[in-house]
Amino acid sequence: MSLWKRISSHVDCEQRMAAYYEEKGMLELRLCLAPWIEDRIMSEQITPNTTDQLERVALKFNEDLQQKLLSTRTASDQALKFRVVELCALIQRISAVELYTHLRSGLQKELQLVTEKSVAATAGQSMPLNPYNMNNTPMVTGYMVDPSDLLAVSNSCNPPVVQGIGPIHNVQNPGIASPALGMVTPKVELYEVQHQIMQALNEFGNCANALKLLAQNYSYMLNSTSSPNAEAAYRSLIEEKAAIVLTMRRSFMYYESLHEMVIHELKNWRHQQAQAGNGAPFNESSLDDIQRCFEMLESFIAHMLAAVKELMRVRLVTEEPELTHLLEQVQNAQKNLVCSAFIVDKQPPQVMKTNTRFAASVRWLIGSQLGIHNNPPTVECIIMSEIQSQRFVTRNTQMDNSSLSGQSSGEIQNASSTMEYQQNNHVFSASFRNMQLKKIKRAEKKGTESVMDEKFALFFYTTTTVNDFQIRVWTLSLPVVVIVHGNQEPQSWATITWDNAFAEIVRDPFMITDRVTWAQLSVALNIKFGSCTGRSLTIDNLDFLYEKLQREERSEYITWNQFCKEPMPDRSFTFWEWFFAIMKLTKDHMLGMWKAGCIMGFINKTKAQTDLLRSVYGIGTFLLRFSDSELGGVTIAYVNENGLVTMLAPWTARDFQVLNLADRIRDLDVLCWLHPSDRNASPVKRDVAFGEFYSKRQDPVTGYVKSTLHVHVCRNGENGSTSGTPHHAQESMQLGNISPQSGITFYSPGRLEESDSDASETAEALERIVIGAQPNDPVISEITDALLTSNYRHGDFGMADFDTITNFENF
Repeated sequence: MSLWKRISSHVDCEQRMAAYYEEKGMLELRLCLAPWIEDRIMSEQITPNTTDQLERVALKFNEDLQQKLLSTRTASDQALKFRVVELCALIQRISAVELYTHLRSGLQKELQLVTEKSVAATAGQSMPLNPYNMNNTPMVTGYMVDPSDLLAVSNSCNPPVVQGIGPIHNVQNPGIASPALGMVTPKVELYEVQHQIMQALNEFGNCANALKLLAQNYSYMLNSTSSPNAEAAYRSLIEEKAAIVLTMRRSFMYYESLHEMVIHELKNWRHQQAQAGNGAPFNESSLDDIQRCFEMLESFIAHMLAAVKELMRVRLVTEEPELTHLLEQVQNAQKNLVCSAFIVDKQPPQVMKTNTRFAASVRWLIGSQLGIHNNPPTVECIIMSEIQSQRFVTRNTQMDNSSLSGQSSGEIQNASSTMEYQQNNHVFSASFRNMQLKKIKRAEKKGTESVMDEKFALFFYTTTTVNDFQIRVWTLSLPVVVIVHGNQEPQSWATITWDNAFAEIVRDPFMITDRVTWAQLSVALNIKFGSCTGRSLTIDNLDFLYEKLQREERSEYITWNQFCKEPMPDRSFTFWEWFFAIMKLTKDHMLGMWKAGCIMGFINKTKAQTDLLRSVYGIGTFLLRFSDSELGGVTIAYVNENGLVTMLAPWTARDFQVLNLADRIRDLDVLCWLHPSDRNASPVKRDVAFGEFYSKRQDPVTGYVKSTLHVHVCRNGENGSTSGTPHHAQESMQLGNISPQSGITFYSPGRLEESDSDASETAEALERIVIGAQPNDPVISEITDALLTSNYRHGDFGMADFDTITNFENF
């Protein structure tokens, strides 16, 4: 049954392919010459890999097509003659390359549709046996394969680069686009791909049986004496061999389609691995299923390679360029399969600090198929700059182990590891558990470039031997940014976050777009913030961030400069610096409260004021929002006793190192009702919302007077104005090592026993609380004396009197 007849047996497939061919007006041509087109394209001796090859093949196909149409015009059917005339006119209007490419791509689509329908029809049947349980000697029904024929790679081969595989343009609706043929691989489940490979292996068994019979007949002919039927037998053998070659070409074309699907799944896995660098969920175990596909493909191509070699031993004519070319194609396909199976399964840290230990691992997805695990090779690792990586990948630089170390852009300790094979799970990998980057060589910077924009990658490589043939494989890690100090971390994460989110897996290292749509960026920001803090951003949060990124000329596109290079309007910091500082503050000091929905966070002052004034609970209603003006700051907005909204000056991580956010909220009696972050919810009592986050206040140790730290809001005239104007909440602190930059006042609440010894101890304690103050500082002495005379002997040591004497900022 021809391929088109199989397509026609499924209405949905026929409609889909009819629409595809009708795009170029080729449907009539496909219907009229269906068997000829299939045989002509599938039996080609040359698979076009370059533009020149494609043009030559397309021109030859066009000539043959015209000859076929002209020969059809002699038919007696007048309707057919008229159709042929129209088709001749069609191929005159369309370029040869366009005609050939569209038809060839259509055949690929048809093959994939047919295999998908075949899988669906057998979905209820038992799945194929696990290849791990198969005999180590590859075998097809009726035909044994020599293990020594598994691989033949030239000693002078370059490290292969998997080419002809286009970028993943849409992860949600993935497909692989071939630049030469426009071929598209539909998204299928891995178990379906495995089933298709197994089915192809079984079907290839028929070809192997035919080959076995051909070899027997050929041997009989060579050993037999002259016979009157010798010429007929010879012609019969030639026909049989030609039929087998055609079948093998079709099988190889089918193998390429299956290989494309598996590579596509591996690319998806690598894309998800990059997304996981930003915090996206990642199913690492799916790599086991991909490895199973690689092992089955290796078995398939090994069978095919052995069959082609066996077929070449049946020499009926002097030269067989078609068969020689098929052998080259199969050998190259096997080499590419083996090399594309070498990947980084555990990525190194993408923001890498010098002199800091880190780990990574590589995995070879061929498992035990080639027997390499019996003599495992050693994998080496170097670090390459972006320029070095580009030069190596795009120019396909000859890989020489002795010279690669000289291409390193730094010095890595413990940068070699021997591969190990784990029998229980068939994982063949090399683990680097204790690497350390000691030195780094940087490129010269241009313009506004900084070291945090410079990308490197770890380059893993190894060489091994299989049956006297040398195999060289290599792979690159995801890009990394090298830093030497913690303050370089925020901008470095901007570089990595943008690259992980928007880079194409197949690219020239490490090319990346400089602008994306807000829809794309919002997904990346949501993933990053949600993974870091445990709660995703809401639509309102994202709308707020979108407004933050906009400039005078609004656009749906956000540029790299807007994201992390240009300061936001009326600010001295960039969007990413602001966003990263909030993310860090939330993770380090407010994680539980953020996850519980107690912090609204991303809301501007105007909207916060509007929402609070509309609240039905009125006075005492409050919310928490991230500061617009201070990096890593959070502020409280609340409705005061006058019915106006007051906004407290922001608190930062330094403040929360002294007293956490929940305890600060507990100290402020003006806060009663938490305005909900969910617009459909009702306000919640303060202690209900934050009660689980309050610290337990412990009893003092026997023999000591208890001191506590409290927060209060300044009244009119205390360190500035109020009347609705944002003002720093004044805080009281426990006696201890306090930074004088924090702008905080102190008191120790409670009644103290009236005694000179207690007074003396308190004076000494007050002297010790000011960093840098000398024990006999006259200013401190004056303050403590005033305290002792005015308040202490009355037994009431409180904030009001302390505030009239000193403010800690004045020291």
